[in-house]
Amino acid sequence: MSLRHPASRVPQLLLAASLLGALFTPPAVAAPAHRSPAGETSGGLPLRVATYNIHAGAGMDGVFDLDRQTAELRAQDADVIALQEVDRHWGSRSEWRDLAGDVARRLRMHVSFAPIYSLDPAQPGGPRAEYGVAVLSRHRIVGAENHEITRLSTQDPNPVPAPAPGFGEVVVRVRGLPVHVYVTHLDYRPDPAVRVAQVADTRRIMAEDRGPKILLGDFNAEPDAPELAPLWRELADADPGAPTFPARNPVKRIDFVAVSKERTAVRRAWVPDSLASDHRAVVADLLLRR
Repeated sequence: MSLRHPASRVPQLLLAASLLGALFTPPAVAAPAHRSPAGETSGGLPLRVATYNIHAGAGMDGVFDLDRQTAELRAQDADVIALQEVDRHWGSRSEWRDLAGDVARRLRMHVSFAPIYSLDPAQPGGPRAEYGVAVLSRHRIVGAENHEITRLSTQDPNPVPAPAPGFGEVVVRVRGLPVHVYVTHLDYRPDPAVRVAQVADTRRIMAEDRGPKILLGDFNAEPDAPELAPLWRELADADPGAPTFPARNPVKRIDFVAVSKERTAVRRAWVPDSLASDHRAVVADLLLRR
């Protein structure tokens, strides 16, 4: 689902690999042991991915507890994690913290944050108050961009759909193979009109890239929703066979791992049982083909 925030458009430019190396390098500590094979198998390169709407750090009980969510993500043991509803110095509800940065440091992962909203700091010289999506990765991030897609303001009493940032893309290298990973949070309203435009924007942006592609996020629509149908022309839904929302007694599957059909195979997917957010995560084991 979506929280309500004042809108501000802040697109990010594609960063050079040398700059990204400085921006996205985690602390100089050894990475934890990983369960996936160290090298390439006969079927391709293994990669575990996850998507998780973290509800600004609050659980199903409404209590902010980033330790609880970090423990959930650690248990998933994913190589690449997409997060939605991420605060960065946003306000008191998340203790003014950089949520994606905090989780990335604890999990010893690289991080790229793509704000949907970015406001002037509360105090001169302070950090900007931001809210958006993020990608965490064990693999080096060699490129990042914050794309604009169609959005509808939640604060304007007479909103008009317009391009706005918050469709994050990173390129990670998995044993030398460039992989495009996208994170999105589609419109939550019952009327699918904005989601229809967002899906069209998403397909246009992804069509510009080559190689394995992975789309992760909260689509705010179920798999058979008509507005999502165009996505399934190029992408395969890594169906975990379980609903994701709400976290307690879930009844709808609105959180997705979707992969390019030609270069990526889904080995298995599942939904961990957790109340650490108001959504449950989706985790998938993939094989990437060179």
